[in-house]
Amino acid sequence: MSKASLALEKGGLVHLERLAAILRSLTPGELDTLELLLDRQARTTIQRALKELDRGEGIPLEKW
Repeated sequence: MSKASLALEKGGLVHLERLAAILRSLTPGELDTLELLLDRQARTTIQRALKELDRGEGIPLEKW
């Protein structure tokens, strides 16, 4: 694995122009999804909700 790849994995190296190009190409929905995935608390909530769904728990949509 290259040094650049290892640095990227550790979060130490980012090609800002490439990142900017990718971010500009995202739709509003994709940007919202990215924000949720980068938010640790949101990820935890989503994971918990998915586990509850798998167990058949949760509130049916009709009762919201």
